[in-house]
Amino acid sequence: MSIPATQMRPGMIIKHNNDLHSVFSVEHRTPGNLRAFIQAKLRNLRTGAMFEHRFRSPDPIEKVNVDEVDMQFLYADGDNYYFMDTSNYEQTHLTKDVLGGAVDYLIENLEIKVEFFDGKAVGIELPQTVILTVVETEPGLKSATASSVTKAAKTETGLVVHVPPFINEGEKIKVDTAEGVYLSRA
Repeated sequence: MSIPATQMRPGMIIKHNNDLHSVFSVEHRTPGNLRAFIQAKLRNLRTGAMFEHRFRSPDPIEKVNVDEVDMQFLYADGDNYYFMDTSNYEQTHLTKDVLGGAVDYLIENLEIKVEFFDGKAVGIELPQTVILTVVETEPGLKSATASSVTKAAKTETGLVVHVPPFINEGEKIKVDTAEGVYLSRA
């Protein structure tokens, strides 16, 4: 199944150069007056090698059909992340090396799809957005309602997102999992 490069998400499994790769991170770049491109960090599932590749925005990407199982994120223990099948309560775990940038969006009880290829868990598919709690940021400004100024905010998972100045610690925000950007208050 081919999709445009702009629809790549962390955790997705794609076929690139006749090999299966897990998408580790995706960054959409538009440099000046040049054409936009997608800078993706990929991990070869066979060799485990990591590398970066640049895709043009309209490039067709072959998404590999994998078995997707609805699961719930339970907890992290060191570099292991545990998931539970919501239909039969079986547990499986994936390492941080396999999950890559997707670990920044994993909160307890998050419903996700774990992807299996040949009976082995190879990655996850995150929802479009997740709701995270801000744990650390500069004090908010009440009068700053409409400006292009942003400040850094650290979320409960360790992800740092640029948010508007009116966001305070303890607030819940909606974050886009594709680009790791603030969307709105939750």
